[in-house]
Amino acid sequence: MVLNYLWIAFFLIAFIVGLVKLVFFQDTEVFPAIFNSTFDMAKTGFELSLYLTGVMSFWLGIMKIGENGGIIRLLSKAIGPFFSRLFPGIPSNHPAIGSMIMNFSANMLGLDNAATPLGLKTMKEMQEVNPDKDTASDAQIMFLVLNTSGLSIIPLTILIDRSVVGASNPTDIFIPILIATFFSTIVGLITVALYQKINLLDRVILSYLGGITIIIIGLVYYFTSLNQDQLNSVSSVASSVIIFSVIIFFIVLGWAKKVNVYEAFIDGAKEGFQISIKIIPFLIAILVAIGVFRASGALDYIVSGISFVVAGLGFNSDWVQALPTALMKPLSGSAARGMNIEVMKTFGPDSFVGQLSSVFRGATETTFYVIAVYFGSVSIKKIRYAATAGLIADLAGIIAAIFVGYLFFH
Repeated sequence: MVLNYLWIAFFLIAFIVGLVKLVFFQDTEVFPAIFNSTFDMAKTGFELSLYLTGVMSFWLGIMKIGENGGIIRLLSKAIGPFFSRLFPGIPSNHPAIGSMIMNFSANMLGLDNAATPLGLKTMKEMQEVNPDKDTASDAQIMFLVLNTSGLSIIPLTILIDRSVVGASNPTDIFIPILIATFFSTIVGLITVALYQKINLLDRVILSYLGGITIIIIGLVYYFTSLNQDQLNSVSSVASSVIIFSVIIFFIVLGWAKKVNVYEAFIDGAKEGFQISIKIIPFLIAILVAIGVFRASGALDYIVSGISFVVAGLGFNSDWVQALPTALMKPLSGSAARGMNIEVMKTFGPDSFVGQLSSVFRGATETTFYVIAVYFGSVSIKKIRYAATAGLIADLAGIIAAIFVGYLFFH
């Protein structure tokens, strides 16, 4: 529903702005530019989809190997004790715990197709122990906010999209996204914990959060000690090594578990091919809408206005050109993806704006969509503070992304 209104708004605003520029400023080029953008962006959407087919097929093939090899079960065992402390209202032997951990594991690996069904299953199982069926329980809110915080180890679709639009090193945003999404998740977790009076000083919680925090602080400290050339080189090499190591690990894990690695890859690749074909109409639809919105000048007016305010406050405003991606993400994942691709096509995937736009997209989540789907699936009407906490996590991710973007790319 949100995407429907956004799509209509893009076209209507573009038309109104075009009329104003034509009537009051005698800009005779605005409507030809708007009209031509429909063909250009439709062509771009189709070309991207064709290239996406191969990359998506490869990565979903690799992910299928890891999935069949038991990577989700390994992650479940690793983070099980931590999550049992965050959800005291759910009995330790309740099936919701297992589904929940598998959902988070799939999310962290970028397995969206597996994560959403597991998330809906988790919400349904949590509803069984929810005493007030039309009101979100504490456990359901914690689960939802951690989902909307965007925690991701492998931002798969973003890496794929950067590869598709011709980034020289698609993985250069891997470590920045990891850092930014960490802050988003931590802030979301702490916000909900304060609402629910969860003891964050519990030894298990402290050990998990403390360990991860030390790693992230160490990464930030190390990268701030490098000059820009060294930082770009080290970040690029480290990201590539980590991502390729994941590929090798999944293959070895599948082989050790006696999985037919080749057949598993083919099954996943088939799924990737089918997904790529299915998204062609959606990608073209959103790219064309965003294209006419920018061609009319409406997007430039918004960005210029924000830049003026930011610069007036004495801050560098280079990051504002990437902000539309961050503003779209809580509303619609498809719109954010389309905006991210359009920004990379306009400014270049290796530009500061193109890279920061990708980090924005990875540091936030489709908060309103997740709330609507997850709570709607169990007929919850009173969401309490879920939206507030989710948006606070998104804001933390955006702020962290700006700082990380300047550290790595500016």
